[in-house]
Amino acid sequence: MATDLTSPVLRLDDLTATREPPGPRLPVAVQTALFGMFRQYWLPWLRRRYGSIVRLRIYPERSVVVLSDLDHIRAVFAGPASVFHAGEGNAILKPAMGEHSVLLTDEDVHLRARKLLMPAFNGASLRGYRDMITELAEAEVRRWPANRPFSSHTRMQALTLEVILRVVFGVAEGPRLDELRHLLRRVVDVGPIELIGWHNPRLQRVGPWRAYASTQRRVDQLLYAEIADRRRATDLDRRRDVLSRLLTVSTEGDEPPLTDAELRDQLITLLLAGHETTATALAWTLHELARDPVEHAKATRAADEGDEKYLEAVVKEAMRLHPVVSEVARRLTRDVQIGDVRIPAGHTVMPSITLVHSDPEHHPEPRRFRPERFLGGGPASGTWFPFGGGVRRCLGAGFSLLEAVVMLRAVLTRHHVTTDRPRPEPPKPRNVTMIPARGARIIAMPRG
Repeated sequence: MATDLTSPVLRLDDLTATREPPGPRLPVAVQTALFGMFRQYWLPWLRRRYGSIVRLRIYPERSVVVLSDLDHIRAVFAGPASVFHAGEGNAILKPAMGEHSVLLTDEDVHLRARKLLMPAFNGASLRGYRDMITELAEAEVRRWPANRPFSSHTRMQALTLEVILRVVFGVAEGPRLDELRHLLRRVVDVGPIELIGWHNPRLQRVGPWRAYASTQRRVDQLLYAEIADRRRATDLDRRRDVLSRLLTVSTEGDEPPLTDAELRDQLITLLLAGHETTATALAWTLHELARDPVEHAKATRAADEGDEKYLEAVVKEAMRLHPVVSEVARRLTRDVQIGDVRIPAGHTVMPSITLVHSDPEHHPEPRRFRPERFLGGGPASGTWFPFGGGVRRCLGAGFSLLEAVVMLRAVLTRHHVTTDRPRPEPPKPRNVTMIPARGARIIAMPRG
């Protein structure tokens, strides 16, 4: 599909459209609440009411445009990074991730950060992580309570946090990392109301926002202390963890090495984004398998036979049915025309993962859990994008899928999972993710 300056889908010059995106006229506070707490229900209604391009007014971005037409989304992902700023689109994360985060920067600054982080997630590095992930996963599932309900989401969070701590720091032992482990669990436990406080300094002086700000400051103290200790290490060139790599990387020309603030922002980004999304995807996977004996039997057979292609299809289908992040964002640096609509500069366009993944045009019987969709040719290109798209596709996508497959296999070779509550759990917003409302409760029955 063409995305040049005269494309009928995306136009960057000689705009002909005068119509701006339609949308509800509700007050900003009301739209913010509906989007923050009920978007899984509200966005489908908005698409039926207004079509595939809908403008909302949401705090703090103010004007966002939700896209659900696949051609429009492809055009945005293929559009120039100088026009579609993903870093600015992710501004809601800035108070937690920091201004230098690979998720919050654009153009040359982003490319530099991505280049520095990429070696930790290339093919050779992924192969090196497999044994470590397997060891931690098998130790985790051996500790699960037998024959009584528990939150699989909580256990998956603990497991994926251990993995990312090893990837980032190389070790996960000592009082500093023990405290950091505890605090990071609190950092990710943020609801829509707490998110508002991220962007309001006055709120950060009172109530839960004050406590959250205090937690963030302590996390920063621990990270800066770890950075200071690592700078004094004499064996950095022999270490393969992310922090050591970032401290020893060769920079081009006269560019200075990373500052402590830059290191802090990349580390916290990896620690938060690198464990929460995978944990939630795994929890949704177990949630589905516990309620579907037929698919559970197929997945168990694949685990026993080492069929990781099938296990990956199981995870991908859970991510399609339950997108962990419901949309991606790009802030416009200039006016653009998408279809017959003109979208002004400063607006944030949001390709909706949820609306595309649930569209029967792209995924027949979209509410049915059917991993076979991802075998053979799989769904059409662009109809499954939980890791975003274009040049800003998540650099940890391969790591996340590897981690999920290895962990799922560890679960299914040791346990049969079922549930005491056959009704599906609804999604609930937490930070920028959608999690199982009751923690994806399962019962793990040890296999004979």
